[in-house]
Amino acid sequence: MNLKNKKDHTDIQHLDADVVSLLNRFASYLTVEKGLSRNTVESYCLDLKGFFEYIAKKTDFSQQPTNNFLQSFTRESIVNYMGELRDKGQSARTVCRFISSVKGFSKFLIIEKVISEDPTETIKTPKQWERLPKALNIDDIKKLLDYEPPTTGYQLFIRDSAMLELMYSSGLRVSEIISIKVNDLNFEGGFLRIMGKGAKERIVPINQRAIEKVRRYMHELRQGLLKNKQSPFVFLTSRGMPMTRQRFWQALKKLGNIVGLKLTPHTIRHSFATHLLEGGADLRSVQKMLGHSDISTTQIYTKVTGDRIRKVYLEHHPRAK
Repeated sequence: MNLKNKKDHTDIQHLDADVVSLLNRFASYLTVEKGLSRNTVESYCLDLKGFFEYIAKKTDFSQQPTNNFLQSFTRESIVNYMGELRDKGQSARTVCRFISSVKGFSKFLIIEKVISEDPTETIKTPKQWERLPKALNIDDIKKLLDYEPPTTGYQLFIRDSAMLELMYSSGLRVSEIISIKVNDLNFEGGFLRIMGKGAKERIVPINQRAIEKVRRYMHELRQGLLKNKQSPFVFLTSRGMPMTRQRFWQALKKLGNIVGLKLTPHTIRHSFATHLLEGGADLRSVQKMLGHSDISTTQIYTKVTGDRIRKVYLEHHPRAK
C-alpha cells in the first residue's frame, strides 16, 4: 500500500520522505504480518494522518530530518492530540480508534528499532469514553424476527429476514454475513464456517429457526435473483450480485422502520452477545462465537448485563426504593 498514491487519506507530501517511508512500511506490516483487512489498515492510516498533520503544525518537516519528527512523537504530543479530538467534538469511538492506531505504530517503530521506548505505554482508553453496546431486549428481537409482511409488496423479505435471523443466531458481523458462501453452510451439522477479522476462521452454531429461514430463501428466492448466473455467495442483491454493506443497511433499516425499532448494523450482534450472557453463557464461549481475539473486548458486555441487573434490583427490591 503506497501512501502517496492514496489521495483520500495519505496526502502528506509536506512530511519528510523517510517518515512517509515508515508509514508505507507500517501499512505493509499491518497487512502482511498482522493479517488486517484493507479497510482496517486504511482506518489506521487515516488516524495517523490526522496526528501527523497536527504535529506538522508545530514543525517545518521540509527542513527537518526524520529524527526531529521522532523527537516530536512523544506521550505529550499524543495526549495533546487526543484532547484536540475531544475539543472538536469527535466521538468516543474515533478517539479510541486513534489510540489503537498510534499504539500499533509505536510498537512497529520499536520492532524496527527506530525508537527504543514506547511513548504510548502508559496511555489508556479513559473509562468515561467507553461506549457500551446497545442491545434490543428479547421482546423486541422477537418482534423483529417474527414479523411477517403482507403477501405482496416486500419481494426481498425472505432474504432480509434470513440475514437477520442468521445474524442473531450466530452473532455475525455485517462483513461476515455478506461474505458467507454456500459451501460455508452445514445445515445437517448445525454450524457455519466464518472467515472473520484478520483472516481468522471460526465455526459458529446455527439454530433451527435460522436454518429454516436460510433454506427457504435459497429454495424460493436465491435462484430467481441469480437469473441463470452463478455465485458462490449466499446472500445476493436484487440484481444477483453479492450483498454489500450498504444493501444490508438498507434492508435492516427497512425492517426496523416497519416494526418501529431503531437499529444499527451492530444492534443484532450486540443483542446476541448480551442475551447469551444474561442467559448464563460463560464469557470464553461468547468470545469464541464473536471472534474476539482479546477477551477484554467481550467483557464490555458484562457491564451491560450488570447494568440491567442493577436496574431490575432498583425497580423491584422493596428496600432499594
